[in-house]
Amino acid sequence: MTQSLPRSVDPARLQEVLDGRWAHVRRDAREQLGDAKYAPVYGESMQEARERITRLAGEIAATGRVGLGFPKQYGGEADAGGSVTSIEMVAFGDLSLMVKAGVQWGLFGGAVQLLGTKRHHDAYLPDIMSFALPGCFAMTETGHGSDVQQLRTTCEYDPATQTFDLHTPHQAARKDYIGNAAKDGRMAVVFAQLVSRGTNHGVHAWLVPIRDDEGSPCPGVTIGDDGPKAGLLGVDNGRLSFDHVRVPRDMLLDRYGQVAADGTYTSSIENETRRFFTMLGTLVRGRVSVGGAAGSATKTALDIAVRYGDVRRQFAAPGRDREIVVNDYLVHQRKLLPALATTYALHFAQEELVGTMHDVQTAVHEHGQEIDEAAQRELESRAAGLKVANTWHATRTIQMCREACGGAGYLAENRLPQLKADTDVFSTFEGDNTVLLQLVAKGLLTGYRDAFGSLDGWGKVSFFADMVRETVLERTAARGLIARLVDAVPGRDEEVPLLDRGWQLKMFEFREKHTLEGAIRRLRRNSETDGMEPFDMFNDVQDHVLRTAQTHIDRIVLEAFVEGIERTTDPDARELLSAVCDLYALHSIEEDKGWFLEHGQLTPARSKAVTGAVNQLLKDLRPHMSTLVDAFAIPHAWKNAAILEEEAGRQEAMAAHDAELRAELGAQAPDDTATAVDVPPGQ
Repeated sequence: MTQSLPRSVDPARLQEVLDGRWAHVRRDAREQLGDAKYAPVYGESMQEARERITRLAGEIAATGRVGLGFPKQYGGEADAGGSVTSIEMVAFGDLSLMVKAGVQWGLFGGAVQLLGTKRHHDAYLPDIMSFALPGCFAMTETGHGSDVQQLRTTCEYDPATQTFDLHTPHQAARKDYIGNAAKDGRMAVVFAQLVSRGTNHGVHAWLVPIRDDEGSPCPGVTIGDDGPKAGLLGVDNGRLSFDHVRVPRDMLLDRYGQVAADGTYTSSIENETRRFFTMLGTLVRGRVSVGGAAGSATKTALDIAVRYGDVRRQFAAPGRDREIVVNDYLVHQRKLLPALATTYALHFAQEELVGTMHDVQTAVHEHGQEIDEAAQRELESRAAGLKVANTWHATRTIQMCREACGGAGYLAENRLPQLKADTDVFSTFEGDNTVLLQLVAKGLLTGYRDAFGSLDGWGKVSFFADMVRETVLERTAARGLIARLVDAVPGRDEEVPLLDRGWQLKMFEFREKHTLEGAIRRLRRNSETDGMEPFDMFNDVQDHVLRTAQTHIDRIVLEAFVEGIERTTDPDARELLSAVCDLYALHSIEEDKGWFLEHGQLTPARSKAVTGAVNQLLKDLRPHMSTLVDAFAIPHAWKNAAILEEEAGRQEAMAAHDAELRAELGAQAPDDTATAVDVPPGQ
């Protein structure tokens, strides 16, 4: 099985597709920020790194780029999608700067903008945007990281003083891992339980001063330093505790809940749980940004590894003097190209997610429309799922790229160790990945609960299996292009060409449907088990539930890639992207072919054919590896990897030396590479 690809493809045509809806933001970032000062610096102390990153944050603020997501009346552009895209671009440089910027303008500034009202905006947004008011986002507690709804910090209103009493009841309730807290932050958006007139109204947010003008902690505020971390040395993570700190009533960010002077609480959203998730849903931009930043780090690692693999030579073939570049080895292609294909797939999914987020938030915050709760839930689920996919892919791929570069990949000067260290926490912050997978899965299961009633009633539904199929197909068919491709799959599956896009989509769809059906059936059986507690009903199938979420994410990523190809107008770029999509789909099936065999979707012969097709795609795509990373258009100064500067020169010098040596030794000299010619590179 082979396909004829163009001999060469202009990377600029691919870049046009990848740059997408916010191409102008990407272009401006490359032009304004594309010099070496925004690249990482190696060997700094923690103090040096923090001071440098703080200085650079101020310089970025001066460019005006940070205003993209803020309202126009304060000098911003009201462009939520542009704001996230800008963060993605900063992530090609120093990731400490990306996180610092994300904390200041995404989390701190975003919370003031989206949870506050006009008086908060007028008083604070200009100084937040200019970095004159550095701030923190104090949500996470030492003892309650993921379970935000059960935070232990309290903020109780006192009508006599018209102030709130903000208090940390014990050490497990201290705010921890808070960016900007240890060194720079002067104010914090603090999340706590709002108590008024003896009633707890759930988690809300307040603007709380934590340092005075001299930089000393405010009365009642204790500030600690989290100290050295595995990575992100330039981010001053710290701890905050509050000992009955008095907070004025008007510092409550009261867009979704208000407290009158006499302590009366009102809200436009009566249900406490719904109010809580509405508030958190407005802050989804941070989670979307982390996924995008992880994608940028992955692209940087692949850029370095692919370019190194095109010049690094290892072992000569029999009868040849010149050693072979490692990118020509199948085992090396098996490392880099599937990861590159997945990176492309996730890029298109991320681009689609950013567009959805922009449209949903613009409708509410710029056009004053009511929140579309279904659209908001879908956005939150998609943001959670793609954050998981992007960050775990980054962790795996950066490690693989490090190994693909051998000993050179272990040197700090070659960027990869710092990329590993800086991105490792991405799978934990802005939502622990395992918890986020449960969020995705519960969203899928909720659709069935709505269709079949409560969990207790699932066992009484006689037409269960048919309704499952109907519901899933209805959801999938919302994409007209995808539905047409799936419906057009001819004949029996084993007779359909492996490169048929409809068949690939159908395989991903079947896996999700079957996995979800299985999870629901197990939940139904548990619901019929006498004496089984509700916690055990779910915990007993948690592995199956998380697997369901992963198969769902895989499907939406493939669909986004397919739709990205559909938007590609240049025929050569379209052909190349189609081959990359084939590799993503077939490698994913190959990785999970045990499941597909078990469930009758692959015969043993077809399973072997999938591996053969993947190997052929690797051969077809080998000439285009550099083109695929060129299309990322990462400014060279941002990479800051000595390996890219030195290896070509070293190889030329080595080749010249070898030629001289052979001339000196003469034709009778033994070939000392003969015994090692079949050893894979790096062994």
